[in-house]
Amino acid sequence: MKVFYNWLKEFVDVTAPAAELRARLSLAGISVDSIEESVAGPVLDAEITANRPDCLGHYGIAREIAAIYRLPVKPVQPKLKESAEKASSATRVEIESPDLCGRYTARILRGVKIGPSPGWLRERLEAIGQKSINNVVDATNAVMFELGQPQHAFDLDKLAERRIVVRRARAGEKIRTLDGIERTLTKDMCVIADAARAVAIAGVMGGAESEIGAGSRNILLESAWFEPTSIRRTSKALGLRTEASYRFERGADPEMAELASRRAAELIQQLGGGEILAGAVDKYPRREAPRKIEFTRKEFLRVMGADATDRDIEEILSALGFHPVRTDANRGGVGSPDAAWQCEQPSWRRDVAGETDLIEEVARHYGYDKFPPRLPPAKQPAHRLPHAEAEDRLRERAIALGYEEIVAIPLVDARRDERFRPEGVAPAVIGNPLAEDASVMRSTGIVSMIGALEWNLNHGQRNLRLFEIGRTYSLRGGEPVETAVLTLGATGFAREKTVHEAAREFEFADLKGDLDRIGELAGGFAWKSGGPAWLAAGHAARLSLAGGADRALGATGKLSQRVAEQLKLRQQIFLAELALEPLLAGMEAARASLRFTPLGRFPAVERDFSVVLPDGVTFAQVADAIRALGIPELRRIQAADLFRGGQVPAGKYSLMIRVTFESAQATLTDAQIAEFSSRIVAAMQQRFGAALRTS
Repeated sequence: MKVFYNWLKEFVDVTAPAAELRARLSLAGISVDSIEESVAGPVLDAEITANRPDCLGHYGIAREIAAIYRLPVKPVQPKLKESAEKASSATRVEIESPDLCGRYTARILRGVKIGPSPGWLRERLEAIGQKSINNVVDATNAVMFELGQPQHAFDLDKLAERRIVVRRARAGEKIRTLDGIERTLTKDMCVIADAARAVAIAGVMGGAESEIGAGSRNILLESAWFEPTSIRRTSKALGLRTEASYRFERGADPEMAELASRRAAELIQQLGGGEILAGAVDKYPRREAPRKIEFTRKEFLRVMGADATDRDIEEILSALGFHPVRTDANRGGVGSPDAAWQCEQPSWRRDVAGETDLIEEVARHYGYDKFPPRLPPAKQPAHRLPHAEAEDRLRERAIALGYEEIVAIPLVDARRDERFRPEGVAPAVIGNPLAEDASVMRSTGIVSMIGALEWNLNHGQRNLRLFEIGRTYSLRGGEPVETAVLTLGATGFAREKTVHEAAREFEFADLKGDLDRIGELAGGFAWKSGGPAWLAAGHAARLSLAGGADRALGATGKLSQRVAEQLKLRQQIFLAELALEPLLAGMEAARASLRFTPLGRFPAVERDFSVVLPDGVTFAQVADAIRALGIPELRRIQAADLFRGGQVPAGKYSLMIRVTFESAQATLTDAQIAEFSSRIVAAMQQRFGAALRTS
């Protein structure tokens, strides 16, 4: 909200410069982002939170300034020159939907001359970014920015039977609003109607058929209170956001309606002449009594950990309109630990509902910097979540492998989520999304991971290793389901260029190696070729825990060229997503099964086998064939190198297999090693048609 510095001075005698005012307001919770200089003077750009509609007018900001500097607020006391005729004789008001309209006031002005506003008013409105229209409309806008109460002026002569009916719109009812657009209404919307038709969308915008024009002379001035939720829904449904709806949907002050009406009538009479009929038609079906709230020093000390003086407490609460009255037995005592005050909730502060809210009001004006930092006392012992220790070890392993953790927002674009969504999964759609690209909860962490990689690549980061421990969201039988997942993403170089080594691009084998290192924590992964359609064929695999096929974890691989081109990604992207709960459970089971094994007393022996294998034979198949020989001294089987091309025939590839042997009883002899080696070679020849590579 734009706050005109010189306008504030009409309500509080502030002498502090605008820069100091900006700092003090920000410290008190009214954030002022910047100060702009206009022809008329400084303008503060204040960011008003949704719970403070009272500060959407200069008078509310002035009240905050008065509390900061302990100054009095000048009351708004309009002085009207009313005729003897009563407003009730010229119009009638009927509220058919009191659940949508809690108060409606109508004031009548006759013989008003419509014309341009004087320079001082145009200058004031232009300083806060408002365009001058005519003296009557400018007057209502000025009062809205002054007191925070939206108003609307109708041409009384254009209202059928000169009466107002506040009702729900009829299904399919249409109205042409002041912006010239014809809008179709629904039965949930509140409208202001005359005896024949709707003439305004309540709390949002007036209708073109009853607007004030150059020929208008008689005016019905509306000042009302509308139900916030209804205004918010109407505004969103119609795609129509106005200064009025912005205030009503946050909760205007119902008690301000009549005062603002008198202030606007006074200003219109000053600018356009005419007569004001006595009084107003004021329909207020459900007036609420002010709520009483107790404030005690004991609770203040408990929450804040430090004290404030009686004088400061009373001055702050009084300046903010809470009217504190001392109620403890020691009413005359200063600084009594049992001091208590009964306060009255002002109509403009519906957000203050209890003692804690009052404590916050005192604390922010007294100064948070005056309270020492401290931790609140814990009422219950803390317990770590299930699998927390295993998750810590998983995170440590990923970081040790060179990955950096990210935390992504789970709201994603629906079309992108659909591209990566697993088959048979129903998405969790947001009912009231803030933006089109945040309209569903992610069905897979891959969506967020690709978004993070894409953002970093577009900002010049070429080499990336990222991981996220997060959740995915879906619907199952209409009920929401959350699934914890581990997502990894990598692109760029696996190794930077050095004096001794050339640069090397990250490959699927690198990701497989990283996943195998993670899998070691859970007893190992079982790999099976294949994966979802968005992964490249031949560079994709499905993972499960080595303990059994029923313990599936997820998929990994290289992003397909087709999807990469659609997303305009110019680097190879490697991805993996694993279900977190079974992985962590597997880690805990593997750790529980660990047993101490003493170091061998006799040396281990390694033998490398460079064999030529047909395409389609995997290392896992080779390793299983070697283990099936049942050699007791066999300790490890590793893939040391892979080569294609050169003298290797087409349709085949060369694989170097490193096998480690070790005996617990004696040093292995050359004859034993030779016998083991011949058995391994024979098994590979018989099973896969392998041949030892000689060159």
